[in-house]
Amino acid sequence: MSLTPSESPFSDARTVARYAEGPPRIVPGFTDMQRMTALLLAERVPEKGRVLVVGAGGGLELQTFAQAHSSWTFDGVDPSSEMIRLAEQTLGPLASRVRLYQGEVDIAPEGPFDAATCLLTMHFIELEERRRVAVEIRRRLRPGSPFVVVHLSIPHYEDAGERSRWLSRYAAFAVSSGIAPQNADTARAMIESRLKILTPEHDEAVLREAGFSNVSLFYAGFSFRGWVAYA
Repeated sequence: MSLTPSESPFSDARTVARYAEGPPRIVPGFTDMQRMTALLLAERVPEKGRVLVVGAGGGLELQTFAQAHSSWTFDGVDPSSEMIRLAEQTLGPLASRVRLYQGEVDIAPEGPFDAATCLLTMHFIELEERRRVAVEIRRRLRPGSPFVVVHLSIPHYEDAGERSRWLSRYAAFAVSSGIAPQNADTARAMIESRLKILTPEHDEAVLREAGFSNVSLFYAGFSFRGWVAYA
């Protein structure tokens, strides 16, 4: 089960208003990660492709994809109404090619889609629900279509020393990007206490269990990992 509205940081209006500032400052190579995602999708998405974006609130990846591929259309889902509104603002005139839905993945159209993404979202979801989300995404894709997923994934996460080392790197990167040390420490504490982080091996297993094949790591930035897999 994902975070409840009262638990989610994206239910706070001030957090949502500042959202666009956050990812580039805490995710190493954030902009290039999005560009790489678009390139991986383009390997198989046709000229007039249809792409499913799970965790689309904020609209940052939708904006990147829509600007790069003027003939693609998009369906985006996100549980936060505030983040959906922010996505609409971020997209501006690009919104004419995007349909946004408030809710979990179940509310997404059946497709079939030519590709799907889930960027910086899965780490907010508990393990069993994460498995179900992966299955629901796979079910909506055409055979052979790419799925790109990026989230927190820490090697040897069960080991307290390793976990502390990687989370310290997360906080140090945030501070080096201009985030106040106190805020970085607060974010680190929230991650450790409230998010279900898996190891990269476990994350890959979740994708295979959902029916994806050819699971390949394409991105690693300190505590973040990204994979491309195929339906």
